[in-house]
Amino acid sequence: MKQSNQRASSCDDCVFYDYDEDWDTYTCQMNLDEDEMVRFLTQKHQSCPYYRYYDEYKSVQKQN
Repeated sequence: MKQSNQRASSCDDCVFYDYDEDWDTYTCQMNLDEDEMVRFLTQKHQSCPYYRYYDEYKSVQKQN
């Protein structure tokens, strides 16, 4: 599931949205099996069903 070079606002703070140095672009790192990928690509979504908010401070809070 690839994203374009421009970061989509809904993906900016997602856990699975990461920079891929090999492709020099941002991509979604969500691992989908074949059935999930077909379902995701064929359905019209207002928002991503796999979105999870990435809170970089959450790990810091656990350290304290």
